[in-house]
Amino acid sequence: MSPHTKKHPHLDRLLKKAKSVTLDHSSKVLVLSDLHMGNGGRLDEFRQNSELVKAMLERYYLPEQYSLVLNGDIEELFKFPLESITHQWSAFYDLFLKFRQNGFFWKTWGNHDAALLDSKEYQLAPSLVESVKFHYGDDTLLLFHGHQAALVLWQTCSILSRSIIFFLRYLAKPLGIRNCSVAYNSRQRFAIEQSIYEFSNQSKIVSIIGHTHRPLFESLSKADFLNYRIEELCRAYSTADGEKRSVIKLTIVELKAELDACYKKGKVIGLRSGIYNNITIPSVFNSGCTIGKRGITALEIEGSIIRLVYWYNGKQNRKFISERDNRPMELGSTGFSRIVLNEDSLDYVFSRLHLLA
Repeated sequence: MSPHTKKHPHLDRLLKKAKSVTLDHSSKVLVLSDLHMGNGGRLDEFRQNSELVKAMLERYYLPEQYSLVLNGDIEELFKFPLESITHQWSAFYDLFLKFRQNGFFWKTWGNHDAALLDSKEYQLAPSLVESVKFHYGDDTLLLFHGHQAALVLWQTCSILSRSIIFFLRYLAKPLGIRNCSVAYNSRQRFAIEQSIYEFSNQSKIVSIIGHTHRPLFESLSKADFLNYRIEELCRAYSTADGEKRSVIKLTIVELKAELDACYKKGKVIGLRSGIYNNITIPSVFNSGCTIGKRGITALEIEGSIIRLVYWYNGKQNRKFISERDNRPMELGSTGFSRIVLNEDSLDYVFSRLHLLA
């Protein structure tokens, strides 16, 4: 029995029983998670970004020949009956299925939509799996929602599910209490990410998750990335010439302002996220969620490249910090835009993983 099997039995099970999909240099895959679709009312968190999701799927990813994976918590079954969700968002279910013509469409379940397993007439049932295993050459990317890393919660999930649904539907919902999720508990979020990070390193695989609602790229959160980038620029500054120094200094000022904003949001514990050991290993990616106040994040795999992207309303004046590509792409006349926050080669990711893990 391997070391990670003893410590992470649920994650090891996901790796062994995952749906296998082979990727090559022509593959295109979009990963979205945590839509939390409801009944269209004021407590439906999907509602505010539904037009954005529809536009990007219909007018960008579908014509660009992307396959689609929805990575858990797509329906908010803790607060709404499935019938009310499928009635409100029926057009989306038809849209999801269209991606099969591009290659494949799979949907994993999370803790908020695990009850789908008991539904005999669920439209997406043939595409429902617990995990997907992408084979990239001799390497593996394991995609799963992420709640399975919370061992105590997962073991008692079946016992507590009816109590949780009762509380959220009949107490929290009428009182206007929003999503009760690990995404809003930074300590639990860190513990789950750390568990998955350890498992991924021991297994020498890349894990792609959702669940915590926090985008991660190469095991780094936004704050971690900003810290590392500022450190790199400070080192480069000492050997740069006069003109280059001016550019570096201005960039550091902008990055520092972004980092200060992370602290002001009050999620200080999240700043520990990348410091799991002395050298951060790029073994965990998180697509974030689609219920952000200003937009949504997603992961793209295109051939040998993996990207973290951000879709948003193009009218906002927010300045984005991205070393890879800071030029937004407008989606026709929709008013929505896409920007690449970070990207890297899968060959580099796996080389670093095998050398350092």
